[in-house]
Amino acid sequence: MIEVERVSKQFQDLEALREVSLAVHKGSVYGLVGSNGAGKTTMLKLLAGIYKPDSGNLMIDSQPVFENEAIKTRCVFIPDILYFFLNYTIQDMADFYANIYPQWNNQRYLKLANVFNIEVKRRIRTLSKGMQRQVALWLGLALMPDVMILDEPLDGLDPVMRQKVKNLIIQDVAEREMTIIISSHNLRELEDICDYIGILHQGKMLIQKDFDDLRADVHKIQVAFSGEIPPALLEQTQTLYHEQRGSVLILIVRGAYSEIISHMQSYNPAVLDILPLTLEEIFIYEMGDNGYEIKNILY
Repeated sequence: MIEVERVSKQFQDLEALREVSLAVHKGSVYGLVGSNGAGKTTMLKLLAGIYKPDSGNLMIDSQPVFENEAIKTRCVFIPDILYFFLNYTIQDMADFYANIYPQWNNQRYLKLANVFNIEVKRRIRTLSKGMQRQVALWLGLALMPDVMILDEPLDGLDPVMRQKVKNLIIQDVAEREMTIIISSHNLRELEDICDYIGILHQGKMLIQKDFDDLRADVHKIQVAFSGEIPPALLEQTQTLYHEQRGSVLILIVRGAYSEIISHMQSYNPAVLDILPLTLEEIFIYEMGDNGYEIKNILY
């Protein structure tokens, strides 16, 4: 169980995080998303024990993370910008990890070699960006961590390898109850694996919900009338976005599905359709409701 309570972090004049709270249950996948500069990487580095919070509490299994060797040996952090020792081969890095991590599993390391299919004697710095990302994930999974903290983990991977990595992550969550915190700008990828979603903006947590609940709470509605659109329709709904095209109105509305449908039907529309929303669309409209918007969205 990961618990973050009212954590703040500042770098000189930059307030990276302001009283952020979140909770991640054991054996779940938590997706951390947000605008550029929202504080996502700062939060991940706090969770990994690289940074120390200025205020608030950050605990894994009821223990603070910063300078806690017992907790850190059970966690793996794979950053967006990777680092490996100069001139080390994959096998050199594997030997290094085996010496410092008690949970290192050499049998799994050898088994994963068939998945990633990269010669272990290759010097890591000579590999492409995508192959270096594969090496980081290969070694990280061989450490058999209880917690994996991932910053843009699928960046640079081809579609086949992305699916392989997602399958490996889901397998470890299901079989070992490994806990995942993952940050990515590729929201389509997160839809496949995340149980919970947290949206950060300007250092503050806007929303934190079960992914299914998040999707159930925001709806895309297409409604048309034979005459004029009733003005009260918009006034009585919690609308994140609306666009009118003649007699057709497209709405992004927050609220309970049954209540919204009942409200719309009370105006006797000629057409009423409920359209599916992706995580990317939910993110765009939620951010727009907080002043971070784009205009003229194409459908």
